[in-house]
Amino acid sequence: MSLEVVTDVRCALAEGPRYYQGVLTWVDVEGCALHRFDGSHSVERFDAMVGCANPTVDRDLVVALADRIELLSSGEVLARFPHGSDLRANDGACDPTGRLWVGTTAVDHRPAAGALYRLDELGLTTILAGLTIANGIGWSPDGASMYYVDTPTHRIDVYPYDGGLGARATFAEVDGHPDGLTVDDEGFVWVAFYGGSRVERRAPDGSLDRIVPVPTENVTSCCFGGTTLYITSGRGDGRIYAYDAGVSGPQATPFRRTAPSDAEPTSAR
Repeated sequence: MSLEVVTDVRCALAEGPRYYQGVLTWVDVEGCALHRFDGSHSVERFDAMVGCANPTVDRDLVVALADRIELLSSGEVLARFPHGSDLRANDGACDPTGRLWVGTTAVDHRPAAGALYRLDELGLTTILAGLTIANGIGWSPDGASMYYVDTPTHRIDVYPYDGGLGARATFAEVDGHPDGLTVDDEGFVWVAFYGGSRVERRAPDGSLDRIVPVPTENVTSCCFGGTTLYITSGRGDGRIYAYDAGVSGPQATPFRRTAPSDAEPTSAR
């Protein structure tokens, strides 16, 4: 169950790991930076805190900053968040058809100030309001369910998914502060716990399957690259860890500006 440190780089608040076509990316929220690692390390700096970054179908990156969503290569602004300077983007990911979902939170994490947005060809749409720390998000292997975390609720939610959300149900009540999550190819949900020094694997029925201890208190998120689970950490550490999970998970689904046609295959999980 040993974990390996991926790189000696330390972040103020590492978050949002994504693995795509051999490249691992993650963000440093408070360091206003995007990191990339493919055997060597590189970093991009921004003028604002960065909540998440996801690959695109044309090998670019779409980045959710405190006040806007933009393309890395050109700086083109795809959308601006309808909130003030006291809020910022937080975690986000692309659904099976490439739409970007991004949550927000108040800088002081005051209750009910955040929201969950979807960015697609129609623009930026508010899907859920009244969230506090909009966090982990992921989809079941068949794309029919979306898992979601609003950290202070101490639970993982699940929604029927068809591009929009059905009625919320509780997937699991948890002990501690759930943060980022990912879903493996067997449909099990892996959840990082901020302040909890661990990642939990939960079965499709919500029951606890495995605990992965992490040698730092503030574990923020995780993603798969083959059978390797990459784990990010926050204040007091800020490093990236690798864990041999013994099960595979999908690489990140890339962002696409327009939905695929019925004749065009969607990105594989």
